[in-house]
Amino acid sequence: MPRVKRGSTRRASRKKTLDRASGFFLTKSKLHRSAQEAVEKAQRYAYVGRKRKKRDFRGLWITRIGAATRQLGLSYSKFMSGLKKAGVDLNRKVLAHLALTDETAFRLLVDKAKAALPKAD
Repeated sequence: MPRVKRGSTRRASRKKTLDRASGFFLTKSKLHRSAQEAVEKAQRYAYVGRKRKKRDFRGLWITRIGAATRQLGLSYSKFMSGLKKAGVDLNRKVLAHLALTDETAFRLLVDKAKAALPKAD
């Protein structure tokens, strides 16, 4: 088998790693070995972060909806239950956006949810 020295391939690979590490602190942006470790760790954090972002946004939407429904005299869980019973099929992202930007439309949804809930005597 012929001998392969990988000159241009290795250079390209290292250049790519150092490009990805630009802006990192001290040797992590200049020396290949520490840059490689830093880039790999950064990519692990990025992967986990993409999964976490979905969780974090759902929590934010729930908090916004809960705060808006509390102001209108209803808890978050009762509001969601009332919407489900009323047949309103809106996701939390849309509900949070309505709560933040269009108070009258959100108030109508809260009234619809209240009407669908059974009366507590």
